[in-house]
Amino acid sequence: MEKKNSILAVLAHPDDETFGMGGTLAKYAHEGVDVYLICATRGEVGEMEEKYLKGFKTPAERREYELRCAAKNLGLKEVIFLNYRDSGMAGSKHNLEPNSLFSANLDQVASEIVQNIRRIRPTIILTFDPIGGYRHPDHIKVHEATVKAFRLAADPDYQDDLNQPAYQTQKLYYHSISKKFLKWTVRILKIVGKDPRKFGKNQDIDLVSITEVDFPTHAIINYAKVAALRNEASACHSSQGGSKMSGGLMGWLQRLLGSKDRFMRAFPEPKPGDPIERDLFQGI
Repeated sequence: MEKKNSILAVLAHPDDETFGMGGTLAKYAHEGVDVYLICATRGEVGEMEEKYLKGFKTPAERREYELRCAAKNLGLKEVIFLNYRDSGMAGSKHNLEPNSLFSANLDQVASEIVQNIRRIRPTIILTFDPIGGYRHPDHIKVHEATVKAFRLAADPDYQDDLNQPAYQTQKLYYHSISKKFLKWTVRILKIVGKDPRKFGKNQDIDLVSITEVDFPTHAIINYAKVAALRNEASACHSSQGGSKMSGGLMGWLQRLLGSKDRFMRAFPEPKPGDPIERDLFQGI
């Protein structure tokens, strides 16, 4: 019996799966692909208004609830938590908290991902780009651990804790943010009198520095047919502003630039002159 195609996304916090590559995950899930998600933390440090904590003991509990809501809308088959603690942005006091992802041993994080790769046996793995999209330390740690796990999972000499056989995933992609999108955002923020070097609720994201780091695009996935599902998943993350993502400045820019996700292919290594892929399963 031919094995069904599957995707494993390895990310850091509840909402990464939707605000980042959510359109792509929804597209493939609703085309019958089994889509799995590893989420390294429960977003403990994510700030939220008091009203969102009603009925929940902690922000982490609320954010897990929101993630499971989003996963249902996106059509994910399984959500796996690694149970690390959210580290906050670079330099935050939360970086050094016990069990924070920032403080975790890279080999240990990678080994946990290996166990899931060998259990799920995904056709494709998706994760963050080398700067974690916007330099979040947890995103970068997940990127590094996933790259290492991708290699170790295929190594017959590497023994995981469950003693599973080696498995070679066929493709590895990094999700990347459209620099065109970011440059438009920077321009418009300046026009409306806001500092693009102090973006976000906590003003700790430097959009200008991110536009200066570009990664090649090897695949562009159009998710227009499921954009509504992605927006419904986004609305699940209301404590993180998800209900506002389809409106306002960000919503206008997304509509302007189209419902598309961009990916850099890390494996197999692209050859010069290869055309842009419009399907992650192209060549499989």
